[in-house]
Amino acid sequence: MLDHQTRVSAATPADLVQRATTLIPDLVAGAREAEQQRQVPIATMAKIRAAELHRLCQPKRFGGFEYGGEDLIDIGLPLASACAATAWCTLVAAGHHWLLAKFEQKAQEDVWSTDADAMLCGSYAPTGQAVPEPGGWRLTGKWSFASGCDHASWAIVGGMISGDKPRPGFFLIPVSDYTIEDDWFTSGLAGTGSKTIASAGCFVPTHRMIDFAAAMGGDAPGVGLHASPLYRLPLVSYVATLLGTVAVGAAQGAVRDYVERIKVRETRGAIAGGRMRMADFTTIQVRVGEAAACVTTAETLLRNVMKLANEVAEAGRTPTTEERITLRRDQAFAVKLAIQATDVLNSSTGGAGLYLTDPVQRAWRDTNAVGRHVSLNWDAVGSLYGQMMLGLPPIGQY
Repeated sequence: MLDHQTRVSAATPADLVQRATTLIPDLVAGAREAEQQRQVPIATMAKIRAAELHRLCQPKRFGGFEYGGEDLIDIGLPLASACAATAWCTLVAAGHHWLLAKFEQKAQEDVWSTDADAMLCGSYAPTGQAVPEPGGWRLTGKWSFASGCDHASWAIVGGMISGDKPRPGFFLIPVSDYTIEDDWFTSGLAGTGSKTIASAGCFVPTHRMIDFAAAMGGDAPGVGLHASPLYRLPLVSYVATLLGTVAVGAAQGAVRDYVERIKVRETRGAIAGGRMRMADFTTIQVRVGEAAACVTTAETLLRNVMKLANEVAEAGRTPTTEERITLRRDQAFAVKLAIQATDVLNSSTGGAGLYLTDPVQRAWRDTNAVGRHVSLNWDAVGSLYGQMMLGLPPIGQY
């Protein structure tokens, strides 16, 4: 394993996929521990850092790989198949590097010039209040769901800038300017440590803020610093795909674990029906087929999303409203399929599936948790697409 202080710029996407795959046994073994600790264990995160997987989207000029598109899916899927929480925190950290690259150059230097290996957490809802002051803003607020905050040294949070015309923005703040509230007690994605962070009134200099509108599009202040079209991608089109990858990878792991167990499992009927091979039941066979079809289709949808988003970015154009909403539809439907796959399997695991150590049950809880994210909730995103198709003004994130 690489020492995370050693930069290996020649690592290809295939090399990073291999590093991710190598971690699978350790992540499988540590998945329950992550849930119990309610955060990715320090030792596990050290392995992610050593493999440099959190630096996938970090710009090359700051020592990162500047990879994107399907490379992130290739790396995220095996991680999530072993431990959804670890995959979530890894991809979220990578996504925050991508978002930081949209900030002004000085903001990027504030983080990476002192620690190229820095990890960032974040919470995008504009729940903070930013009052203008000379040279910046005074930011106060609380931000929920800051995944991986226990391992981060910076945070990107949303806030409303006060004034005649209040507007939302993203603010970059160091760990010294916020506290962590230990409130992450959940049934799904428990190991992500997505706690609440709070600031009682920190000062944020002007260069550490970008408008929501700039982040949502491809003309953010820092985009011109980097050669890759990666940083021109719209915020929701990109980050939501990373999160959706976790659900699909977790479902793939559930199929793998279920099949391995069912192949050798026999019924244990106390009076009748005992000692029958589970693999011989037609209903079990159908469940395996349905779950496998769901995850294959879900992965295809996510890859198509990334392909289209990259094509748009490489062409240097702004995606149309129809393209944006279609991307959002496919992201959310991929997660819906992942949930369907784990539900089909989990409902037939019997009494053994009640234990919190059961990997299929954990995948079922984790995929359902992903599906509750505002960017991937099918009711919200599906209706957005329906509104567009019916000629109604679309209302939602796109």
